[in-house]
Amino acid sequence: MPEIFIDNKRYEYEKPGKVLQFMLDNGLDLPFFCYHPSLSIPANCRQCMVKAGMPVFDREKGTFETDENGDRVIRFFPKLMTACSLDLADGIVVHTHHTDDLVKQAQADNLEFILINHPLDCPICDQAGECPLQILTYKYGPEGSRFEHKKVHKPKAIQLGPRVILDAERCINCTRCVRFTDEISKSYQLSIISRGDKNYPMTANDQEFDDPYSLNTVDICPVGALTSADFRFRARVWEMNQTPSIDMSNGKGCSTWLWTRDNMVLRVTPRFNEEVNDHWMPDAGRLAYRKFNENRISRPHMRPDETEQVRTSWNNARLTLLEELEKVSPADILVIGSPHASVEDNYALRTCFSRLGVSKFLFVPHIESGSGDGFLITDDQAPNANGVRSLGFEETEGKALAKLIETKKPRLIAILDDDLIGRTDLTREHFSEAWTVVWGTNHNDTTQAADLVIPVTTAAEHAASYVNVDGRIQRTVPAKETMYTNRRLNLEMSMGRLDHYGTKFDNWVTDANRVDCIPAWEFLIRLEDDGAASGWESSRQIMEEIAKAFPAYREVSYDRMDEENGIQLKLEQDSEVKTA
Repeated sequence: MPEIFIDNKRYEYEKPGKVLQFMLDNGLDLPFFCYHPSLSIPANCRQCMVKAGMPVFDREKGTFETDENGDRVIRFFPKLMTACSLDLADGIVVHTHHTDDLVKQAQADNLEFILINHPLDCPICDQAGECPLQILTYKYGPEGSRFEHKKVHKPKAIQLGPRVILDAERCINCTRCVRFTDEISKSYQLSIISRGDKNYPMTANDQEFDDPYSLNTVDICPVGALTSADFRFRARVWEMNQTPSIDMSNGKGCSTWLWTRDNMVLRVTPRFNEEVNDHWMPDAGRLAYRKFNENRISRPHMRPDETEQVRTSWNNARLTLLEELEKVSPADILVIGSPHASVEDNYALRTCFSRLGVSKFLFVPHIESGSGDGFLITDDQAPNANGVRSLGFEETEGKALAKLIETKKPRLIAILDDDLIGRTDLTREHFSEAWTVVWGTNHNDTTQAADLVIPVTTAAEHAASYVNVDGRIQRTVPAKETMYTNRRLNLEMSMGRLDHYGTKFDNWVTDANRVDCIPAWEFLIRLEDDGAASGWESSRQIMEEIAKAFPAYREVSYDRMDEENGIQLKLEQDSEVKTA
């Protein structure tokens, strides 16, 4: 097997590649700025320089030349090499700053050049705490600056687009942002303008940077040159908890991180998942933090008689629904699942009403034709349409559902977390003759038309599973507390902060930021006699039951989803659907 020697240690490799990426894959330390594993390699920051050479091979003898100690004679390249662009080669020898003083000095000198015109504004920079330049300067840079002249000034706080702000003075010209728009999003909206020490990224002719993936440039910026307009000056990264989750904005289901402080989601960033989204995510998914925080339904709401909705107790909501269910026969009940709700909640809805005698379950996919781009944005605007299909819900359209309600005239309609009035042909009049209960996360047109509204948790507050458009099931982890959960007691809420030397829990406790809601499945089991029929105590147990009941979910578990970053389901092959 081919071998490489790094700092006098032998390593083996299987596939061709670059020295820097090989070192990163093996947990070895080497500073860099411009390199990104999913972008081209310009080698323009020069920070990953190493001393490299090849053993001298005697072609006549067919052996490597050795010195008096029996070691191979190494012929080093005349100049230091950039590890990001240096190919792996059998027998190559690499010396880094750990074993070579020349490399160590070169890296310090290079950092000094980069910092010559860089503003010393770390205390007010949004990137502080997660800034590669700041971290590497502490580790490899000079102890102080010898530059005593006036720094070059560039434009500050430029609104490049609706979501990205540029501070040109901080830019180190790594060109990551430019390469992203050229190679990944292919919008070609950014370019480096001007020359020498006065250049920085900008749009052509001052056009708006409205790339639907624009905020990815903020993620990959190694300094604080590009910042998010929404997150700017809102929090320090070491103050926030970081929790893995899924993008709820469309059917691709990009893996994400939720960043919370004081029980508020302050930003959403992509989480690397080679099978789904690589290092990227669309801007629309980042705006989900607003849905997690704003316009939330807190505590049950009901409509007595023909009056406006009023808040009520959980027990009264439960008793009211039970009374209405006793008034109607199973044939008069219309149950509508949701592609926006989790697999577990849809399964619980189906199971609960199946025991009441209901045999038909519908759902309306959330499709916006033409909105997909063939990359990470799909026509399907819901994260779990495949999950609902796999549970046996019958797919229908808004017009067909409206006609069904007009002709069948159900007396009770149950809707799981879906704004059918806001996104389909259904109107408030379609629900006027039926008693309607809605399990919802946020106030919308459908919840306002309901007779009973049950507030349920969002993806930021529960552990649940979603099946994306490609048939891959992934799960969320609770990042926010509700009125009935506590970060210190909930084993699912175990993620810590970037400040690993501080407490991993929030130091801020504001009850106003805790929503009075529960998972939909938890309310549904309250309709049973003490939940004796299902016996569910957690969403994990529900998934275990689903895995036994449906062939498509065979061997699916939370632990396996965590270990494998999601599981690819065989939905077409396992098309059989069992009745719960």
